[in-house]
Amino acid sequence: MPDRARVSSFPPVADGRSRVLILGSMPGVASLKAQQYYGNSRNYFWRIVYALFGESAPHERYEDRLRFALAHGIALWDSIASCERKGSLDSDIRDAVPNDIPGLLRQYPGIAVLACNGAQSHAVLLRHFGTAPEVTERTVLRLPSTSPIPTPQFRGLDERLRAWREALAPFLSLTS
Repeated sequence: MPDRARVSSFPPVADGRSRVLILGSMPGVASLKAQQYYGNSRNYFWRIVYALFGESAPHERYEDRLRFALAHGIALWDSIASCERKGSLDSDIRDAVPNDIPGLLRQYPGIAVLACNGAQSHAVLLRHFGTAPEVTERTVLRLPSTSPIPTPQFRGLDERLRAWREALAPFLSLTS
């Protein structure tokens, strides 16, 4: 289709301190334009990550946000390496090619939890790697999307933060 563009995700952000890998599906248009994970200012992701650790607001600079995540054991990547998509909606993703998540987990064996940011990320992970030992020997969580689009269960930031905090508390030293 001529109105669908092939888009690609970013390299992973991880280091030896990483304990939780947060997997998105594919960066949206604003994130791709900014070349930043969760670069859409309306997305709740960075506010949730900072709030998990008792911080009221994310750093302004993207590099500082990445440092903050890594310092708290959080790695970032996407379950999809490339796909065709018009716009930013996961429902419009076609012809998805997965990232090599087992390879990343072999490189960073300290990652114990795969936290999928939304249903699409979770579905792609399980479809392509659900039986891979690198995945099955870890905890896999399906978290509510940090997208600002309301759902019946998650209307806004507070409901999403509560769900993320409850799911991740056993794996990270969180501030209530």
